[in-house]
Amino acid sequence: MKSQYGAYFFKDKVVWITGASSGIGKSLASAFCKVGAKVIISARNIDNLNKVKNECLPSESIKVLPIDLEEINKAEDVTKRAISCFGKIDILINNAGISQRGMAVDTGVEIDKRIINTNLLGTIALTKAVLPNMIAQESGQIVTISSVLGKFGAPTRTAYSASKHGLHGFFDSLRAEIYKHNINITMLCPGYIKTNISLNALDKDGKPHNKLDEGQANGISTEEFAKRAIAAIYKKKNEAYIGGIECGGIYLKRFFPRIFAWVIRRVKIN
Repeated sequence: MKSQYGAYFFKDKVVWITGASSGIGKSLASAFCKVGAKVIISARNIDNLNKVKNECLPSESIKVLPIDLEEINKAEDVTKRAISCFGKIDILINNAGISQRGMAVDTGVEIDKRIINTNLLGTIALTKAVLPNMIAQESGQIVTISSVLGKFGAPTRTAYSASKHGLHGFFDSLRAEIYKHNINITMLCPGYIKTNISLNALDKDGKPHNKLDEGQANGISTEEFAKRAIAAIYKKKNEAYIGGIECGGIYLKRFFPRIFAWVIRRVKIN
């Protein structure tokens, strides 16, 4: 990986990853440790974070920092603690979030608010807290894990898709604002990745869905996602789609919107 992406390009870079207790975040933490980065991992579950730390090598290159993105008012405080770990933040990876499985007509607004507060407003708050440090050092990269559903909508994902669409609006605008400070924005849009995201998704009552979607079960591995993600981050891409044939939906909607609308109405609802 070092030779593929340049001689020690990520060596000693400080990478802060949210949602790092499992799935994509866990594999990203492991991958960045392997290329010589110093990694801060965050999520709500400290026990799972410690397990991730113990599995990453070298473990001394990784720090554990619990965070709950719903607690937006604590973003500045937790960012100060993150910076104190290694003295700076070179790359922020906004990965934390929750998914959804519920028809809009059946889902209470409080559930919508929880999803949007976590996925969109929590991510915005943390990014704003990190920005002054990056501006002061005149360098940095903000990587946000969106979704193919940040580019198009699908049944039972209304609030989730809204939150991911919002991320694109915010970060596309922010990219233009901070370009002069040598800070890059990279949006990563996963398709089907083999994670527990569907198990932990909120249903119409705000309870865990507790079902593994067929798409997730047949998706690419989190290790493969991390490999492709690091390549996109190294190249400082504005946007990258990572997954299988489902990523083609982005182009189908862009160039053949009527056909896309016909197809999406026939999607199997999980």
